[in-house]
Amino acid sequence: MATAGKVIKCRAAVAWEAGKPLSIEEVEVAPPQAMEVRVKILYTALCHTDVYFWEAKGQTPVFPRILGHEAGGIVESVGEGVTELAPGDHVLPVFTGECKECVHCKSEESNMCDLLRINVDRGVMIGDGQSRFTINGKPIFHFVGTSTFSEYTVIHVGCLAKINPEAPLDKVCILSCGISTGLGATLNVAKPTKGSTVAIFGLGAVGLAAMEGARLSGASRIIGVDLNPAKYEQAKKFGCTDFVNPKDYNKPVQEVLAEMTNGGVDRAVECTGHIDAMISAFECVHDGWGVAVLVGVPHKDAVFKTYPINFLSERTLKGTFFGNYKPRTDLPNVVEMYMRKELELEKFITHSVPFSQINTAFDLMLKGESLRCIMKMEE
Repeated sequence: MATAGKVIKCRAAVAWEAGKPLSIEEVEVAPPQAMEVRVKILYTALCHTDVYFWEAKGQTPVFPRILGHEAGGIVESVGEGVTELAPGDHVLPVFTGECKECVHCKSEESNMCDLLRINVDRGVMIGDGQSRFTINGKPIFHFVGTSTFSEYTVIHVGCLAKINPEAPLDKVCILSCGISTGLGATLNVAKPTKGSTVAIFGLGAVGLAAMEGARLSGASRIIGVDLNPAKYEQAKKFGCTDFVNPKDYNKPVQEVLAEMTNGGVDRAVECTGHIDAMISAFECVHDGWGVAVLVGVPHKDAVFKTYPINFLSERTLKGTFFGNYKPRTDLPNVVEMYMRKELELEKFITHSVPFSQINTAFDLMLKGESLRCIMKMEE
């Protein structure tokens, strides 16, 4: 493309400080360096993680910053050493990467790349420790290596999944974070068998994606657990057969679930990040074969307490990161699940707004009204 090797000026939504509305600014985006790719973002979605780091209540505040990590785009140009991608390729940026060289990438069991594993505090490129974004020569920090709230962004090649160019980017962009996380937690880690009973704790976008995984697996009974009864109606679209609100009972929800299911569920997937829900998810699975999977990210000081006899009676507790998907190897196949009409993505997309109205997307998520709000970059 004619812009290759040159600085591009474009619009980006900049978070100047914690909790303040994002501001649409003209930013300069430098050309990609070695092993980097400059991507034209066509669609970006808002994930709760963006809101979390924008609020910056519990983390190191890194500002000014360009947030955003769920998106779909097209390669504009590539830096030195990039051979797997070329201008025009369709890609999904991912907050965690796959270098294909480290012990994790070479292991069939792990997706936790040593080089490109998520780093929420780093606001610069891994290669030279510099930002590729500036405003009037002053650096603006990156976010989880993606920064998709910009019409152009620079990303390490290992954090880009090359996908089928026929796939609609306004739909499959949501696979670059939350939906794959929940879906993979069920399909790759919990692995429910056909006809089994599955409990899903937390019915936000990630929990509903885990539920979609249970539906695809042929689970006969899918129990949604949430403190908000309004979530049940929406969850029915994802295969939810029963709904339990822990506030409706005067005993622990794991006991309620065990009574409902003749001793416990076959699989449980926890998507809230609350330690009590994590313990309940583990203790509600059936002895002998039950498996619980933790997806939600707890407070760093939270402690998981349970009786060891729960393990000795053959219950299994597992954790997962990004649904155990390797971004470059596996995400193209998840996109194909959508293209084959097995995986339904449209029902996750509750709102869409032009990029200039990005603060509306934040408001919708803060009010709990949206699962996924898609923003179209070109207006």
